[in-house]
Amino acid sequence: MKKSILISFCVCFGFTQLQAQTAEDTMAIKRVALAYIESQHRPDPKLMEGALHPRLVKRSVFRNKATGKEYVSEYFTENMVILAETYNSKGDKFPKNPRKEVKLLDISAKTASVKLLADDWIDYMHIVKLNGEWKIINVLWQYNDVLQHE
Repeated sequence: MKKSILISFCVCFGFTQLQAQTAEDTMAIKRVALAYIESQHRPDPKLMEGALHPRLVKRSVFRNKATGKEYVSEYFTENMVILAETYNSKGDKFPKNPRKEVKLLDISAKTASVKLLADDWIDYMHIVKLNGEWKIINVLWQYNDVLQHE
């Protein structure tokens, strides 16, 4: 009996430690993920810059049409800020009511994993809390239509 109580206590205590985020953290994580996509909708490079860690790396897999070989494409914070400024500058890249669904996959005290479902693609994000602020540090993404990766 004592053993089962001890095991129950450890399981419950361990779960509590795993769920170390606050409601404010959860909202901040969602805000950062939404800022990433909304900065492309508007366009708003300052909003993008505020959401990203300076050492962000964004990756995806593409296929070279000439060789047929796959390779990993990488973008960095600077590229993403420029993208936010230019990608939708004519307002024709997204539908009138764009999809922006944020799914929290895992949250700890200093790290979070998020899945962002947008209109044409999926982004998996790692978000880190540094000096009290949540910032996107890694993004792995793909188009919904994988043929667009060529």
